[in-house]
Amino acid sequence: MNLSLYQKLASSLVIIFCFICALVYGWSKQLERTSKHHGEQNLHLQLAEHLVQDNPLLQQGIYDYQALENLFHTLMLLGPAFEFYFVDPQGAILTYSAEPGKVKRDHINLTPLKRLILDRTLTPLYGDDPRDPSRQKIFSVAPVYNQDVLQGYLYVIIGGEAYDTTLNTIKANDNVWIAGLWLAGALLFLLIALLILFRFFTAPIKKLATEVSMIEAANYSLVDNQLSSYSNKNNEVDSLGRSIQAMLTRIDEQFKALAQSDKQRRELLTHLSHDLRTPLASVQGFLEVLSQPHRQLSEQERQHYLSVSSDNCQQLKLLIEQIFELANLENGQMRVHTETFNLGELIYDCVAKFCVAADNKGVTLRVEPVICDFTVVADIAKLERVISNLIDNAIRHTPKGGKIIVQVQQADAEQLYVDISDTGVGIQQDELIAIFEPHYQASNSNTVGHQQGGLGLAICKGLLQLMNSEIKVRSELGKGSQFSFNLPKKTKA
Repeated sequence: MNLSLYQKLASSLVIIFCFICALVYGWSKQLERTSKHHGEQNLHLQLAEHLVQDNPLLQQGIYDYQALENLFHTLMLLGPAFEFYFVDPQGAILTYSAEPGKVKRDHINLTPLKRLILDRTLTPLYGDDPRDPSRQKIFSVAPVYNQDVLQGYLYVIIGGEAYDTTLNTIKANDNVWIAGLWLAGALLFLLIALLILFRFFTAPIKKLATEVSMIEAANYSLVDNQLSSYSNKNNEVDSLGRSIQAMLTRIDEQFKALAQSDKQRRELLTHLSHDLRTPLASVQGFLEVLSQPHRQLSEQERQHYLSVSSDNCQQLKLLIEQIFELANLENGQMRVHTETFNLGELIYDCVAKFCVAADNKGVTLRVEPVICDFTVVADIAKLERVISNLIDNAIRHTPKGGKIIVQVQQADAEQLYVDISDTGVGIQQDELIAIFEPHYQASNSNTVGHQQGGLGLAICKGLLQLMNSEIKVRSELGKGSQFSFNLPKKTKA
């Protein structure tokens, strides 16, 4: 059976409350009984001794048991709270005054009697009740001698059967019951008040659990389900509510991010499959033409087909390398190996690789300042990849007669900025952020003669992030673009 938190707390409270009430009641009754017996036994402690000293039958040590029984009967009429017994030195009950069948014992244990005779401070001390084999009662006792010879003991039960019967009748009186009912009512009121308080304190937790269950049933979607607003109180429930709200909001954001990422990956796969299919289809077509024996191709045509097929293979190789490089960046498998080197030498090496391509297109490519002597700390291989990608993009988007400038500027004593600017077609303002997404191609993309995968800028951004650098872009449509990133400068010792 599944119980709510309130039901568990309420059940536990009722059980503990009943146990405590029973414990307190039993303890109080025991304390009351012990105190009552202590007082009564001390009050009548010398009763038996006085009877032995004052009564001629007991003083002479000559026992007329019938006369002694009559004496006990008279004394019990005068003191109904007492029962009188005469026992021999072995504990056998010799005489008493009681109706036939009332006395159930014929022997009693003398140990408590002897202990009380030796030490009167042991009260309350209990002896056997001759009328009930399973019960013990307080008593008064005195030894009876005849010329220094022990004849037996006068054994007086304090609070006899008649006394107990009368006392129980009094306890059954209406006033006692009314007092008991008032006490029970007070305890019941306290229990109900505590249950209401528990209900009040656990209601927010129950409400929070219900709302979380509804959100869980909705697959943690916060579109149609929201947690109630929780105040800035410093109690545990409000703090828990705020924490759960923050956690659910974070989960919802992650779900949306995963959905968006999945959508982007699907789009990326679609684009990549198209990019891979186009050069593959071209290579396959040319190879089929070259492999047909009945086709009579001139040497010039054959070389053209082979050249185009080779270009497509190179493009395929470049695209696949970019795909693996981007995947390694996203998975965090790429590591940075920093070293100190001259930035100017690296830039001139990169520029030298593209001089022929720039001259063939009629684009001017230069470095500023010409004497570029700066020492930096970075990963030289990854930085070369970034600069090469940016220069290659600039050449493809800059028309004949344009110019590309690779400029190094010192921002402060610790940072350098590398700017690669061109006078090309530029980029629309609403596309400046999106161009760094994988496989995004701006509307001004120039893919004449090359099938571009749209991964170059995404790779540049990822590589620079590994080196704790950030790439920025400024562009104006029809006037050109400028890509900038920072590098830590090597300070002189």
